[in-house]
Amino acid sequence: MRKGPPKISPPEIYVQNAQRKFRVDVASLQQFAQRALALCLRVRSGPELKRLPREVFVLLISDRRMAGLHRQFLNQTGPTDVITFQHGEIFVSIPTAQRQARQLGTSLLREIQLYIVHGLLHLRGFDDQSESDARKMHALQSKIVVAALRLLTGEA
Repeated sequence: MRKGPPKISPPEIYVQNAQRKFRVDVASLQQFAQRALALCLRVRSGPELKRLPREVFVLLISDRRMAGLHRQFLNQTGPTDVITFQHGEIFVSIPTAQRQARQLGTSLLREIQLYIVHGLLHLRGFDDQSESDARKMHALQSKIVVAALRLLTGEA
C-alpha cells in the first residue's frame, strides 16, 4: 500500500497579555485565534501563500513597547496597531486598539480580533502596502473575523 505525503500538523497559536493597562479576556482571544488560524489556513488564493510557522505567538503589548519595536524594526516613530514578524510573532498594541475602537464605535475585543487576523494574513504572505492589496486584505480579514465568530457561537 502506497503512503501519501506525511501529514503536517497545523501550527499552534498562543495569546499572551504582556500589558497591564487594559483588561482583556485572554481565554476568549485564544479561542478566537485558534478558529481564525484554521480559517486563514484554508485561504487558497491570493499572493504566493506561505506556510505558517509551527508556533504563532500573539503578544498584547503597551504603546511604549510597540513604539520601540516600530522604531527598531521599521525605522518609524510612535506606536502602530500591529506588527508581524515572519517567524511567528504578532504584536498587538492594546492602547492603540482601544483608541481605534473608540474612533470606529466598536469594542476593544473586536479590534484585537481584527489585528490577530491581520497578523495571520501577513504570515500567510498577504501585504497591504498598495491600496489595491490593502483593500483585498481588509475584505478577507473582515470575512475571516465574521466566520471565526460564527464558529465560536455555533452559528456556522
